[in-house]
Amino acid sequence: MKPITITNTIPSILLLFCLLLEFSSSTDTITSTQFLKDSQSILSNRGFFELGFFSPPHSTDRFVGIWDKRVPVPTVFWVANRDKPLNKKSGVFALSNDGNLLVLDEHNKILWSSNVSNAVVNSTARLLDSGNLVLQHSVSGTIIWESFKDPSDKFLPMMKFITNSITNQKVQIMSWKTPTDPSSGNFSFGIDPLTIPEVVIWKNRRPYWRSGPWDGQVFIGIPDMNTDYLYGGNLVIENKTYSLSIANSNEAQLFFYYLNPNGTLVENQWNIKDQKWEVAWSAPETECDVYGACGAFGVCDSQRTPICSCLRGFRPQREEEWNRGVWRSGCVRSSLLECEKKNISVEIGKDQDGFLKLEMVKVPDSAGWIVASENDCRVQCLSNCSCSAYAYKTGIGCMIWRGDLIDIQQFKNGGADIYVRGAYSEIACIKTIIPNRNDFLNVSHL
Repeated sequence: MKPITITNTIPSILLLFCLLLEFSSSTDTITSTQFLKDSQSILSNRGFFELGFFSPPHSTDRFVGIWDKRVPVPTVFWVANRDKPLNKKSGVFALSNDGNLLVLDEHNKILWSSNVSNAVVNSTARLLDSGNLVLQHSVSGTIIWESFKDPSDKFLPMMKFITNSITNQKVQIMSWKTPTDPSSGNFSFGIDPLTIPEVVIWKNRRPYWRSGPWDGQVFIGIPDMNTDYLYGGNLVIENKTYSLSIANSNEAQLFFYYLNPNGTLVENQWNIKDQKWEVAWSAPETECDVYGACGAFGVCDSQRTPICSCLRGFRPQREEEWNRGVWRSGCVRSSLLECEKKNISVEIGKDQDGFLKLEMVKVPDSAGWIVASENDCRVQCLSNCSCSAYAYKTGIGCMIWRGDLIDIQQFKNGGADIYVRGAYSEIACIKTIIPNRNDFLNVSHL
């Protein structure tokens, strides 16, 4: 094999090609003396996953990626140089002399790097049976870098979504641009480290879908989610680091999560009988799943026509738009709160504000959290005019909202009950009239 010449413009990545060994896919390891060229690959120990070069359908661009060898359907789970493709079959995937993994083109230009500052010269890269590519110290086995912490658009069992609210370290997946273009798309998915953590799909860094808060077992904004959901998914919070992992106790059941180019998070399961991937769950599924579909103080119900309505005591902010089915402008209060009339000071008396109860809903975005019993939660919200609503949920405790209530969705079952602050005049009226909406029947008043 003809040696590859590294130009003196990049001496820091001088590769030890002089000791090059003939490479085959019988190994699961890349070393400083063994590298991959196009048409070569490595297999994980049990042959579950393969790492090598590939081209997406209808494309001649070349990428370094990892795919599943257990199924006949080509499924790429990770792409190294997703934003900088090779245009010829002359690329190289190798270890540099400083211990980093590199994708190089025929001119020795770096298209991708593991970019680890604490890499060591004596390192190796190994493809594990989990699908994780790890860069580790050859002697101690210490992992220096791993593909599971630099994912593409898919989430495999044993991976972890991570967000550190102090360092801003994030492990998220990002969609492909199109089904045939693995470059970074418009959608990303990960943990939002709010006061009460949620998982969120962002579109161009703006919320597109949210799971609702985590109650210690489930995300309460996903209907019918139970403790066995996500194959034993678990969210752990430690030292301001939030990590969500998904375990797989049944190795025979193949599944993964995939953020597609349209922004839909899909759970795919392998159907052994039909030999194909099948969608077990996806989000968003309806218009109401999309973030803020009905604007502030609006509630979305996919079972109704139209899907958007204002909360009781509120009216459309822009009536003409609302009537045309344009709901993003949301709703505003129909009448002033008593506490607003009294310049924010809340007095306990007969003409005071109260709460209207909404049952089985996705609670609004941006919940605050305070230490309080259910009764004290109501008292504290009522005594503060800026408190728009409260909810009390086992596993979470007292949630409160200030300002606009955004992204409320009505469910058939599941979710949580929320108490929305209502003006005294509205509550007095409701007490004398039978409402025609089950979600507004109950009135809570101190």
